[in-house]
Amino acid sequence: MDLFSVIDELVEERGLDKGTLGEIVCEGMLAAYQRKYPDYQFKVDYDQKTGQMHVLIEKLVTSPVEDEDTQISLKKARNINSKAELGETVWVPFEGPIGRIEILRARQVIASKIRKVESDAVYNEFKEKENTIVLGVIHKCERGGVVIKLGDTLAFLPKSNMAPGDKLAVGFSIRTLLKEVLPEPHNDYQVILDRVSERFLQELFEIEIPEVFEKLVEIRRVVRAPGYKSKVIVVSNDKNIDPVGTCVGVGGSRIKPILRELGGEKIDIISLRDSREEQVADALKPAVINRVQIVDDRTAHVWLDEDQRSLAIGKGGQNISLASRLTDLNIQLMQSEPKKEQPEKEYIEEESELN
Repeated sequence: MDLFSVIDELVEERGLDKGTLGEIVCEGMLAAYQRKYPDYQFKVDYDQKTGQMHVLIEKLVTSPVEDEDTQISLKKARNINSKAELGETVWVPFEGPIGRIEILRARQVIASKIRKVESDAVYNEFKEKENTIVLGVIHKCERGGVVIKLGDTLAFLPKSNMAPGDKLAVGFSIRTLLKEVLPEPHNDYQVILDRVSERFLQELFEIEIPEVFEKLVEIRRVVRAPGYKSKVIVVSNDKNIDPVGTCVGVGGSRIKPILRELGGEKIDIISLRDSREEQVADALKPAVINRVQIVDDRTAHVWLDEDQRSLAIGKGGQNISLASRLTDLNIQLMQSEPKKEQPEKEYIEEESELN
C-alpha cells in the first residue's frame, strides 16, 4: 500500500512528524486487519524510504502443515529467516483483503491518534504559559465567545471571561490571560483565555511597570468589578520608592496603557497600611471618611458625611463591595452627626458720648 501521498498530505496540513504519522497509519491499518481476522496475529510496518506498508501475519513453523493460515513449513520459513527452527514463529507477508467496514475502522483509529498527538503538542507548548499574558489575533466571533489565534493554535475567549468594555473585531490583535490548557479539546478548543480576572490585571501591571516586574513594588491584593473599577493594594520594598506614584507615573503615563487595555475601567491604587482602620478608609476612596471602627474580625463601621455616602457606595454598590472584598470586612456606613455651627460673633456698636 503506497502511503506517501496520504502521509505527505497530512504532514503538509497538520505539520506533524512524518515518522509519527507513519506509525499512526500502521496502528490504524492493524486495527482494520484485526477486525477482519480476529483469530490471527498481525503486525504492520511502514518503510519511510519506499513509502510501502507491509502487513505481516505470525505463523508457526511446523511439520506437517495442517492450517495454511496459521502454520508454515520449515522450508518456506527458512526462505524468510534462514535460522528458523521447528516450533518457532515467523512473520509472513499477508495478502488477505479487507473491506469498507475495516477501512472505516482504520480511519477512526488514525483520526483519533492524530487528534491525540495534536492535543499533546498543544498541551506541551502552552501549559507552562498558564497565568501569563499572551498576544493573539481575533480570528472569529461566535455566540459563546471569541476565537483567538495564538500562532497556529486556535484558543477560545468565552463571553463570561470578557469585560463589558471589551471591543473586539476580527483581525485585530488582543492581549489575554492564558487561563487554562486542557489535556484534550473541549468543544473544539483546548486553550481557554481570560480578560476579567484579577490575575490579568496583575500581569498587566508587571508588563507596564518595571518596578512591579522587578519586585521593587509589590502588588499585595487586587479586586475587580470588570468594566467598572478595580482596586489594587501596593507596597514598596524600597523606602525611596513611592508605590502609588510609581504605578501611576508622571502625568499618568504608566497607568494609562493599562486603562486603555481595560476599556476605560477605573483603577484605584492604594498603599498598604499598618492600620486596618486606615486601610478601610483608603479602600473607600474617592469618598472622604471621618472615622473607622473595626468592630470585630468581620465588620467595620465607617462614619462619613451624607454628601460622601454616594461616593462610598458607588454605582450599583460596586465601590463599597470592592472595598469590602479588598479588606475582607463587611463595611457598614454610619452617618456622622451634623457639624455644630459656630455662633456668629455679635458686634455691638456702642455709642460713645462726645464730651
